[in-house]
Amino acid sequence: MDKRIHYIITLDTETCNGIMTDDKLDLSDSLVYDLGFAVVDKRGKVYETASFVIKEVFYGMTDVMQSAYYASKIPQYEADITNGKRKVVSFYEARKAILSTMKKYNTSTVAAHNAGFDIRALNTTQRYLTKSKYRYFFPFSTTVWCTLKMARQTVGKQKSYRLFCEMNGYMTKHKVPQPRLTAEILHRYLSGDDTFDESHTGLEDVLIEKNILAHCFRQHKKMIKTLY
Repeated sequence: MDKRIHYIITLDTETCNGIMTDDKLDLSDSLVYDLGFAVVDKRGKVYETASFVIKEVFYGMTDVMQSAYYASKIPQYEADITNGKRKVVSFYEARKAILSTMKKYNTSTVAAHNAGFDIRALNTTQRYLTKSKYRYFFPFSTTVWCTLKMARQTVGKQKSYRLFCEMNGYMTKHKVPQPRLTAEILHRYLSGDDTFDESHTGLEDVLIEKNILAHCFRQHKKMIKTLY
């Protein structure tokens, strides 16, 4: 391991238990059933990956899983579990694995696209499964980077990106429309593949989001990276 490299844990979660309120999906009580992460550097190079299906949620809450936003992917998960592509672990084991990996690479930096959602979902799951005995997934010393915030300050300000979004209908519906900055749309722009559809499975989404992270750093602009 090269001690000169700033290693980053890039992660993505897939969740269930969203509640409909006023015709909108409230995800504040989301529970994690899929946690994928990769150890990367600022250039996007991948050093290690992991893909975990959370046993207590995926198998222990089958009724809730059927109402998950991407419930249609359950057969795919079952096939991936059977062929060894994904590992079924307890939430405790998943947390232990990611903290152990952070220690191995001597890093306290975690990154995610729209990181507030993922961190909140991990904390909610932690509290629910431990009956609030343990309330936070990551130690307080963890620094959380949000690639959505980073992209908004770099790619989102580029004229070429705005034109791309205007031409393809990727603008917000606000009074003053702005370019949307979802990981899927950003990847379409960066890759030049306008047919790309995000997998909406943990590790696969991580492997496109780490490219967004790397692209933001290549702009060599001052950014507010941290979520908090």
